[in-house]
Amino acid sequence: MNAKILIVEDERKMAQFLMMELEHEGYDVEIVYNGREAMELIQNESFDVVLLDIMLPGINGMEVCRRVRQFSDVPIIMVTAKADVTDRVMGLDTGANDYLTKPFAIEELLARIRAIQRNRQKVSEDVLQVGNLVMNTKTHEVTQNGENVSLTKKEYDLLEMLLRNKGIVLTRDRLLESLWGYEYSGDTNVIDVFIKHLRSKLDSDQKGSVITTVRGVGYVIKEEKK
Repeated sequence: MNAKILIVEDERKMAQFLMMELEHEGYDVEIVYNGREAMELIQNESFDVVLLDIMLPGINGMEVCRRVRQFSDVPIIMVTAKADVTDRVMGLDTGANDYLTKPFAIEELLARIRAIQRNRQKVSEDVLQVGNLVMNTKTHEVTQNGENVSLTKKEYDLLEMLLRNKGIVLTRDRLLESLWGYEYSGDTNVIDVFIKHLRSKLDSDQKGSVITTVRGVGYVIKEEKK
């Protein structure tokens, strides 16, 4: 699957030029021309990189970046005509991953996109994610909407197994064997109890449950719709 890039740029000629160059390199590209549309799109679609101009009508790029960081860790490259070091530092402190000053060579932009993708791949080996739910298996931290979620050891292990098998329905027996061992002789309803505990901690602000019940079979965390 081709990497998907969102261009947020109010200069339409510049946006179209960037789209043409990126599509030529094999990327899937979408364009929006203001900050509000950008935030709405990032909330509802998945992108591999966002190219974000600072000088935007309505909500400027700095504010867009700050708000996006409240619900997404999508890589953001700030693109701006401002070369001032203070602006660069502010952009990075707001949550941008990189910063490019206009005018720039398209080769430099492509190199920076490739670098972000390489770093993202390394991190993704330790990070399991679906929507706004993120698990870091190195630090054993779980966050949702950027907020820490406190889990017991068994709750964490159960959530990790569901996330590692995203899109696959896991039976109660399989979950029991993996988390409690083959010799466990207790009630299989223990899985239902732990699922209930997880849902109470993960679903309070959700329209639907993160964990889906497949009646008569088991449980699954479904892939995020794109």
